[in-house]
Order: sequence, then structure tokens, then C-alpha cells
Amino acid sequence: MDITEVSTSQDGKGKKGKKAKKKSAEVDGEGSAGEEKKMVKSELAVAFPPTFSVSEIKNKQRRHFMFMKLKQEKRKQKMQLRKKRRKEREALGDKAPPKEVPKTIENQRVYDETTVDPEDEEIAFDEGTDEFSAYFNGLTNPKVLITTSDRPRGRTVRFCEQLATVIPNAHVYYRRGLALKRIIPQCVARNFTYLMVINEDRQVPNGMVLCHLPDGPTAHFKVSSVRLRKEMKRRGKNPTEHYPEVILNNFTTRLGHTIGRLFAALFPQEPHFVGRQVATFHNQRDFIFFRFHRYIFKNEKKVGIQELGPRFTLKLRSLQKGTFDSKYGEYEWVMKRHEMEACRRKFQL
Repeated sequence: MDITEVSTSQDGKGKKGKKAKKKSAEVDGEGSAGEEKKMVKSELAVAFPPTFSVSEIKNKQRRHFMFMKLKQEKRKQKMQLRKKRRKEREALGDKAPPKEVPKTIENQRVYDETTVDPEDEEIAFDEGTDEFSAYFNGLTNPKVLITTSDRPRGRTVRFCEQLATVIPNAHVYYRRGLALKRIIPQCVARNFTYLMVINEDRQVPNGMVLCHLPDGPTAHFKVSSVRLRKEMKRRGKNPTEHYPEVILNNFTTRLGHTIGRLFAALFPQEPHFVGRQVATFHNQRDFIFFRFHRYIFKNEKKVGIQELGPRFTLKLRSLQKGTFDSKYGEYEWVMKRHEMEACRRKFQL
């Protein structure tokens, strides 16, 4: 019987051969992956064709990747065009053409026939005879009663209390189930010039009724984006009892002029400049943003501001002549959403 010896060196060679094959396969795999990456880069380096649409790509990850790449290329093109224009302006010097004004919804606004001209005699006559003339002539001082809907929650109560610190001569009273028609005569008897009612929904303030006494008008606003002082970052210290300055921005139409005078009559006419406090009502696209700041003089040229809070946003829903009357009241203006918001470039205030 013949016995043949098998050398161990052959087994080692076989194992080494397998390992070598695995390494070569790994190298080939890395090479193929690198080639794929190079291919993708070369594909992305080529400019997108004009008829290219990202939505046609079915793969979600690939579609998102191509969309981000498309945005990046557009951004690069904008930067290059901007640099080119800057160089041209520097080369031309004083002869350079004026800068292009970017198109926005505000500067493309549809002209409104009721836009107020401050030098118009008719408007001056209306201001001298309207419901706020006694205040602007210095015959009355504002006195505001702030109340809520029935059974208010803690957030609405805190909002009313903070409003009372912003508006001078403001008093917060709980409603206790009384109807507004019974509250208004009591306010007039006690020389209140305003009745402010804060409504809530699901424990969040969502509405405001602002009634000027004794002859009106009454405005109903939708309230949104309410942030109390504790919810604000980097806020200043609590406001003092000084009368604030009032800033009214972009109330250009007859309706906006009325709403601006309605807000102005909430505050005394003679602000205390020592307190350095400012209440701002800024109208933008028919949304009225309220902010309350304190300005700080850093030096002779620089001024900083601190927001004191609260902040909120108002949207006018209706304007009623006279005091509040839900049944028989005559409405001067009512928001009709589908008719008035058909054109995005037409504003009411």
C-alpha cells in the first residue's frame, strides 16, 4: 500500500492564495466604488440641461440629492453675477447705473383709491370731527378697562395683566358673566375711554374687541402669536410706569388711518422720554405686529434696544360704528376673505 505525503506548504499556499484573491476582490470593489463616485462627480460637473426636471427622478434619495445640487448651482450663478455687476460698478465709478430694486409684494402693491394724503383738507376736517377728536385736542385722558371672556384661564389672565403694564391708566377687571351691553354703560359712568375684551379658545388668547367710549367705533381683531414675558429670550427688565412713546407704521388707507388713530388714543399724548419705552404697531400685509421696547444709549452715536414684551399679532376682522352691538350694530367694514384675499398684492390697511 503506497502512502503519499502531502506537504503543509501547499495548504499555506492555498490559504494565502485565497487571502490574496479576497484582497484583490476588495481592491477591485474599492476601485469600482471610486470609479462610480468619479462618474457621479463628472455627471454633476456637467451643467443641467434647460429641460431638466427634478420631479421626473423616481428615486427619492437621488431626487433630493439632485435638488440640493441644483440649488447649489443656482446660488453659484447668482454669486458670480453679483461679483460681475460689482466689478462693472467699480469700473464705471460715478457713471454706474442705479442699483435694481428687488420686487416684493409690498412695492408691487395695487394702488388703493382710499390712500390718505396728510395735506388733504377733507381728511383734516374728518380728523377734527371724528370720535377721537376730543382726545387729540387734549380734552380727555385715556382710561382703559381690560376684561376677558367668561371663566378665563391662567395664560389669558397673565396676558391681560401684562397689557395693563404696557398701557397707562389701564385696569383689569374680571367679567363674572356680565354681558358687554351692561358693562359699557358702567364704563361710561366711570369715565373710561376704552373697553378691551380678550377672548380665548382652548386656553389660548385668540380675539380682541376694542371699543372706544362713549361713541365708538368698535374693532374686532383676531389675535395670534402671543408670547408672554417669561416665554421671551433676552428680554429686558419689567417696564416702568412711565408713559411710552407710540410708533404707527404703514397705516396708509382711510381704514388704516382710523385703526391707527384707534391705537394712538390708547396712550397719553405726552410720553415720558425719561422711561425710554416705545410701543410699536407695525402694519405689514394687513397684519399688525405689536412690540414693546426700551432703547438704551450706548454712546453718542449708537443706540441699542431691549424687547420688554408681551408681543402679539392682530388681524382686523370688522369695524363697527358706535359701541358694541352684535345684533343691530352698523358695520363700517367687514372682512370677506374669499373676495378680499383673491389678490395677494391688494391690502386694506
